Amino acid sequence: MTATAGDTRYTKMTQAQVDAICVKHERLRAMKPGGARAMFAWCDVSGLSFKGRVLNDADFTAAILMDCDLSGAVLDTCNLYCADLQLANLQGASMRRADLRGASLRGANLSDSDLYEADLREGALALPDKQAGLSYVEISMRSSEAAYANLRGANLERSKLSGIQAMKADFTDATMKSCKLIRANLKQCIMDNVDLAGADLSGADLSGASLRDAVLIGAKTDMWRTSQTDMTGVLTDKAMGTDIKALPYGQMLKDHALWVDTLGKEGSPSKFDHADLRGMGSIRGLNLAALSAKGAVFYGLDMRGVQLQGAHLEDADLRNCNLQGADLRGVRMLKAKLDGANLEGANLGALKIDATRFLPADLRETRMRNVNFSAADMNLVRLDGADISRSNMEGAALNLEALENVTCVALRGRIAS
Repeated sequence: MTATAGDTRYTKMTQAQVDAICVKHERLRAMKPGGARAMFAWCDVSGLSFKGRVLNDADFTAAILMDCDLSGAVLDTCNLYCADLQLANLQGASMRRADLRGASLRGANLSDSDLYEADLREGALALPDKQAGLSYVEISMRSSEAAYANLRGANLERSKLSGIQAMKADFTDATMKSCKLIRANLKQCIMDNVDLAGADLSGADLSGASLRDAVLIGAKTDMWRTSQTDMTGVLTDKAMGTDIKALPYGQMLKDHALWVDTLGKEGSPSKFDHADLRGMGSIRGLNLAALSAKGAVFYGLDMRGVQLQGAHLEDADLRNCNLQGADLRGVRMLKAKLDGANLEGANLGALKIDATRFLPADLRETRMRNVNFSAADMNLVRLDGADISRSNMEGAALNLEALENVTCVALRGRIAS
């Protein structure tokens, strides 16, 4: 049963009443006089606005929040047990460790929301009864529902989604590491580029779903159903291309470093095109200038301080790599994937060839969603056709004209142009 407006169990509230309760809650959190915890249990607040409100630990048990504006709201550790959030706008909201058991999120907009360790398992409602004690409102436990919900770019890491009904939901670019999805109904879902590393998908139904470029490293998939599921480009524990463990990569890297240090007089350049480099674990601080690793898989590598000036990394997979402080001047990353990577303080400027010639970093048509570019040097970088949606650009040095042909939805931070 879904909560409906007009039900006699519910107290209908006005916007003025909601605002007054929110102010008292914020006063309580600020330890000011007149504060009180926000209590919206069994209240009908459908269509009202909670935009940007800070309501940590508020009680929304069984509340009707249909079509509410909760965008940017802070709802961490809130009790949203069996709440009706159908068609609600939760874009950019924070619901870390929130209790959403039995909640209905059908058609809700949860894009870019933070649901870290949220609980969306099944739940049942019960009301006190003078003669019977507790009387079930619903005869059986109901699963949380997120059918048709928009969860693009949401953080669902370590969340509990076992048994959830999320048919045709959009999880594109979501982070779902170590997520519990046991027996989840994910039929016809869009889960392209979703990071499901370490997730438990045992018994989940993904029939007709799209998992293009999804990450399933360490995921449990016992008894899952994938009839007519698009698994193109899925990254698993199995090596993609040439397994680096089958190559004498230690000697190859030494030879390459010597070749760079002696300006080509000694050693030899290494070539790792279409190799799976995950087995290295770390290439932190190595001098790999002019390296050729086209189409290679670097996923999750520690690459802090690595020197890759003028390297050929076209079509490479650098998702979730730590490139903090890396020297990437003049790098070629055409059509590469860097989603979730950390490029804080990285140098993506132009490589000086001589007094009059400069080689700009080439990141055209590169996918760089949710990347940390804070304090990065991106002067003269080529970004035509790139996607840097949801990335952190705080303090990054970049000519704003470079963003003219770039997809940059929900950018964060102030660019130091």
